[in-house]
Amino acid sequence: MRHAALLVLVAAVAALAGAQAAYPDHGHGHGRGHGHANGRTGSVVWAQTNEVAGNRIVVYDRAGDGTLSQAGTYATGGNGGVAAPGAESDHLASQGSLVYDSRHSILIAVNAGSDTVTTFKVHGDRLQGRKVVASGGEFPASIAVHGRLVYVLNAGGPGIVQGYWIRGHHLRPIAGSARSLGLANVNPPNFLTSPGQVGFSPNGRKLLVTTKLSGSHVDVFHVRGDGTLSAAPVVNNSATPVPFAFTFTPQGRLADGEAGASSLTTYELNGDGTLADPRSATDGQMALCWIVRAGGFYYVSNTASNNLSSFTVAVDGTPTLLAAVAAPTNAGPIDLTVSGRYLYGQTGTTGTIDEFRINGDGSLTAIGSVTGLPVGQEGIASS
Repeated sequence: MRHAALLVLVAAVAALAGAQAAYPDHGHGHGRGHGHANGRTGSVVWAQTNEVAGNRIVVYDRAGDGTLSQAGTYATGGNGGVAAPGAESDHLASQGSLVYDSRHSILIAVNAGSDTVTTFKVHGDRLQGRKVVASGGEFPASIAVHGRLVYVLNAGGPGIVQGYWIRGHHLRPIAGSARSLGLANVNPPNFLTSPGQVGFSPNGRKLLVTTKLSGSHVDVFHVRGDGTLSAAPVVNNSATPVPFAFTFTPQGRLADGEAGASSLTTYELNGDGTLADPRSATDGQMALCWIVRAGGFYYVSNTASNNLSSFTVAVDGTPTLLAAVAAPTNAGPIDLTVSGRYLYGQTGTTGTIDEFRINGDGSLTAIGSVTGLPVGQEGIASS
């Protein structure tokens, strides 16, 4: 984020709490292979450039030592977006804007500037069969997948979630599935007040949305058998301000990154959609927003502190800070993904992917950085 944007975030939290780089464009169908040659593992990392003049997916092969090498780029057929007031590191202000569904071998990307969603069929490190559909709202920013069911979070305006069925490698809209969050945002939304993530509960019976500074709520919809949602969500207050990104523990507790106090909070998710038994721990950094789980460890990006922190979570849901600074990053750390025993983190300000090895004790060892991505990139996924 630019300094001014950081001051806005700090001020908002305090009130609540008391470039573009050059690289070859190989177009719609270029890739060099399946990622098994020259010491490759067959695993792939995808990064979304989120360029306003034409969004792209950059494909990387992962080597046996965890380092990445570019294998191709693919235009999504849509444009990236920039949330207001223009946070330099965080153009989409969300987690889950690029998702890989291994069950169907498809990659799903948002085009926030075009109000569309793109799917590709994944063949090793090649992408094929691009399909583009309307997102059902304004400024699509996050994607959730469970089985054949997909929901897209449109962060602009009132905030709309729209459902789809996976058919082959494309998405078919579900009639009558759109639901409003009732927010008061414009389009593009303010990065502080836009909803942060959409995601399914582990059993797929609930759909959750975080609202960040728009009330500091976690909204929980019930998922019906026909793929539609309950008419309105159960609205839960977060334990600390600005709930942003989340994952789940092996015991099924919600693990939520909350930027206001830079804390990780876990909750019991009840059958009626309410959240209970909040347990929080802060990392003492600034703007904890993104979170990823790797086995028994939880890693978070502190975008205003330019570092990553690490936590463990006990069986009862109690989070414990493992390392306040598990690793420094390039400026503006945002979205994270884990592939095998390696962690990859995007930086929106410097246009890099920082590479780390996850050690047995949860510590991180830096192994390099991929450069040449544009400022404002956002969205990362891996196989």
